[in-house]
Amino acid sequence: MFEFLPARAFAKNWRELKPTTLNLVLPTVLHLFINKRHCSNHKKMLILGYDNGNLNNSSPQKGQIQVIFGPMFSGKTTELIRRMRRYQIAKHKCLIVKYAKDVRYDADNIATHDRQCLSAVCATTLTDLKSVASNYSVIGIDEGQFFPDTVSFAEEMANDGKIVIVAALDGTFQRKAFGDILQLVPLAESVIKLTAVCMLCFDEASFTKRIGTETQVEVIGGTDKYMAVCRKCYKLDPKPTTPKKQDNYDITYVGENIPS
Repeated sequence: MFEFLPARAFAKNWRELKPTTLNLVLPTVLHLFINKRHCSNHKKMLILGYDNGNLNNSSPQKGQIQVIFGPMFSGKTTELIRRMRRYQIAKHKCLIVKYAKDVRYDADNIATHDRQCLSAVCATTLTDLKSVASNYSVIGIDEGQFFPDTVSFAEEMANDGKIVIVAALDGTFQRKAFGDILQLVPLAESVIKLTAVCMLCFDEASFTKRIGTETQVEVIGGTDKYMAVCRKCYKLDPKPTTPKKQDNYDITYVGENIPS
């Protein structure tokens, strides 16, 4: 698509273009030359070829999946909040989803164990949020291991050009794969596994150990039900102890609230 401009007008308009506009125009310039054949009275004209659509919209965003694994108390939610805040500062539209049954610290926000909070949308299945998610460019999912459709949802959103960040436990308290969450690994552009501090010997902790006698996999809790342990301490088999009371922290809200 070409637009014909008199040389003087072009020079004036070019100087008035903002740097952000130049960044969009320069990569799409097709021709820039003086042509007399198309000009009346042989006035010199500059012909600038560009894609008009690129002046107002950046090139389509490349979708990707980022995965944050780790045991409990390793800072997965803290890292999720940090990444989402970076995208918020860069003016991306961000959506955070939390598991609706997780009301340990806050019913309406994702919250770290030390009570840093960020506004979120609650759900038990991610598929129900497809229409909402279509309006956002970055989607954060906390406690991704609890959703039955995390893998399919993340892949679909990433293929649609969205950045999907999933924070999840990679293993159960029995050190077995948590549902199908590990199927995200071959689909993701970025995968990290955080470690906690062993609550028994203070070494690096890669595993979650349950306190008590419950046997079902999905038992939501904090330090009252779980501890982070290293390989050596995981093998210890102490007698079930009386659950600790939840630690009390002041709630701290981080950054902007995200509308539901």
